[in-house]
Parts: sequence; structure tokens; C-alpha cells
Amino acid sequence: MTLFDTSLGEFSGEILRPHDPEYEEARRVWNGAIDRRPAFIARCRTAQDVSIAVRFGVRHGVPIAVRGGGHSMPGHSTCEGGLVIDLSPMKGVRVEGSRAVVEPGVLWRELDAATQAAGRAIPGGEISNTGVAGLTLGGGIGWLSRQYGLSCDNLLAAELVTADGSILEVDENRHPELLWGLRGGGGNFGVVTRFTFRLNAIPMPLFGGMVIYPLEEARPALRAYLKVAADAPDALGLNAALLTAPPAPFIPESMQGTTVVALAAGYTGPLHEGIELTKPLRTVANPIADLFGPMPYTVLQSMVDAGAPPGLACYARSEWLGPLDDGVIDALITAAVEITSPLSQVLLRVMGGAIARVPEDATAFRFRSAQAMLTLIAGWPDPTDPGDQHRDWARTAWERFRPWSAGGTYINHMSADETDRIREAYGDSTWTRLVDLKRQFDPDNVFQLNQNIPPTG
Repeated sequence: MTLFDTSLGEFSGEILRPHDPEYEEARRVWNGAIDRRPAFIARCRTAQDVSIAVRFGVRHGVPIAVRGGGHSMPGHSTCEGGLVIDLSPMKGVRVEGSRAVVEPGVLWRELDAATQAAGRAIPGGEISNTGVAGLTLGGGIGWLSRQYGLSCDNLLAAELVTADGSILEVDENRHPELLWGLRGGGGNFGVVTRFTFRLNAIPMPLFGGMVIYPLEEARPALRAYLKVAADAPDALGLNAALLTAPPAPFIPESMQGTTVVALAAGYTGPLHEGIELTKPLRTVANPIADLFGPMPYTVLQSMVDAGAPPGLACYARSEWLGPLDDGVIDALITAAVEITSPLSQVLLRVMGGAIARVPEDATAFRFRSAQAMLTLIAGWPDPTDPGDQHRDWARTAWERFRPWSAGGTYINHMSADETDRIREAYGDSTWTRLVDLKRQFDPDNVFQLNQNIPPTG
């Protein structure tokens, strides 16, 4: 049965309403703190389905949210009382030589499995159940980014449904300015129903993993991490996390539930080089656990999945950071000491390499010269708890890092209470171009339930 006017076309997907048996499960998104009840969920199978759904929403004046993987931390994947255009049934992946053609419901673990079989990969994600679509449109950072750039840097072409229901082919020759905007400009210009990515060679296996130290060793561990980062080759991806040690078999029972620092890396060069490059991380003090070794890329990509399960209530603050020093280390340790929930984390990912070599005006992603990305994730288990104390922890900790700010935040992490920072996240020149694109392709601001760029500027 379809609710859509047949004059809009033949809808081949499925429409769910609040009384339907599958509705409750379908309305849930990854972030358990987001509890919204859309009036309609349109599960689309084709670009034509998406076009029909968009035109239905516009005709009836209902808010439109777009769901790819449903992993948006701020909750952009759903809405209250409106229409969710659910792309999760669109799961196609085709590997074609040095390219991959990917539909918008694909998760990174699904894409990684398909491309790894060909000895290739696309930079993106650190949690394997993240959606390819949303991450890419906001930039997309992952283990391979220092070597091969952001996810959006590897986006070659797209199929896009615009606010009037048109289906456009977008690439360097057809709508090149729109392709520029899709590379980091968020979901502001339409619904991407097909991505074409450049594929990059990866070794099988590669060298990666993490080493874990007690909080008492955090200062020397983080100094070693920053020292390795200062001279790291592009092929070495680096991430540090301060968090609560889980009840995992590789953690001694006496250390479970204590605050620890984890230094993680992935290297796409020869294995023996990876061993030497990460040696300073693994030997700076007495580790609780050393989990480094040869591993498939898919294992590296899913290594920290257990720390971010679906349904976890969470709130995030992030900041691009400039030059790092001992003051940053002090702020990281203080944030870890003050954590209010064992499910919260403090993350520091090293940038640079290929990310920084892309000209700042080549894509809509701004912060090419940032040295690192700070992410503060406040997590708590009970979605009915508003989590005020945990949110306050993230905000307070974030304020402490402002002296090292490179000037803005990562739009994929931007929370509802940070919408005043959206222009700052892009900068004036990029903002002007994005507003021009918005005015051209979505003048009535149909796609506003995201990191919104209004057509009025």
C-alpha cells in the first residue's frame, strides 16, 4: 500500500506509520538520546522512490529528514512529526577496478568488506556501523586519511535528488560546483542516491592495533604519541583515547573500570616498518595491554566498535586544534579525571599528511591545516536520562581546549546547541559559495534538518 499520490509516480519502497508493526524499530537511530516520532518513514529502494518521497514532503509541507546509516550523533537522521526518507534498504556496492559505486544505505563495515576483497579501501570511519553517506558529506576522517585524504576527497561523482525531485548526475564535468559542495558541505543540497569513490591500495594484512596504559602513565604516553605524530609518515594513522577500561579479556581484572589511555595506530607500509614506527608508543612505559600486530583492514576499522554500541545515549563536542604542547596533555588528563560516566571518552586524532595537501578551496571542508581533531563524547546507558551532568562535562572540557583551537568544529559532530558555529565551521569564502549553491538547488530550504546552510546566508 502507498500513501503517496500516484501522480508523483510508482513508489516501489515501503511506507511506515506509527501504527505499523515495524515502525518502532524503524524509527530508532544509533544515538539512544534521540527519541523522535516521524509521521512517515519512507523506506526507499531507488532514486525514483527518493524523488517521489521528496516531492510528497514538499507538497504537504512536512519536515524532511534523510537517513543513511542512522549514525548521526546530533540526530539529523530523523525528525518529529515529519517525513524520514530512509535509505537503509539501498545497499548496493560495486567494485569496478579503481572505483567503487556505493548506494547511500551502506555502512562502512559493508563497504570495507567489499573493497578489502580487492585489496583496496576508501578512507573513512572509525566505528564500522557508521553510514558511508553522512560521514562522506561532512568530510569523513579515518585511519587512511593521512595517506589518502578525507572520504570526501575520494568522492568522484554522485547521483543526487534535489528539492524539486530532479535526479542529477554530478561529477567534474556535470555540475562541478555542486560536486565541490558535496565534498564536505553536508546534506544541504539534496539526497545522494549513489556515490562513486576512488579506491586506494592497502596491504593484506597491515600493521595496527593499540597499546593501553594506566592513567598514571598518561603524561609520558601522550608525550610519546605527540612525538611520533610530529615525524609520522603519511602511511601512519594515529589516534589517542582516554577512557574507562572495559571488562574485556585483554584487560587485567584489577584494571577494569579504571581510567586508561589507549594509543592506537594503523600503518599501510611494510610490516617491519610499522613495528619500528609504533615501538615508541608501545615501550614508553609499562602497558596494561599491547594489542598491536598484523591484521586485516576490516579488523582495524572495527577495533573500537564495542565502545560505541547502537542505542548508547551520547552527546559530542569537537574542536580542530592547532600546534600541540604539554598544555594540551594537561587538558586531556584533566578531562579524563573529571569524566562523569564510564561510557564517555576523550579522543585526539592526528591530522596532516594528505589532508593538509588539498588546497583549502578545493572542497567545502575547511580545516586542512589543523594538526589534530579533539572529540569529547559523553555517553550514558539510560536513554530516558537527559544526561545533563554528562553534557556539562563535555562542554566544560571543551572550553578548556579553546586556547589551542584552530578556529572551529567538525560539522559531523556539531550538536543542536552549537548551531551558531555553522558559519565558523566553513569560513567566510566557503560559506558564500555554499549559500550560492543552496539558493540554486534548494531555495526553499527543504533540506534544513542537518547542519543547515540557509539560502539567505
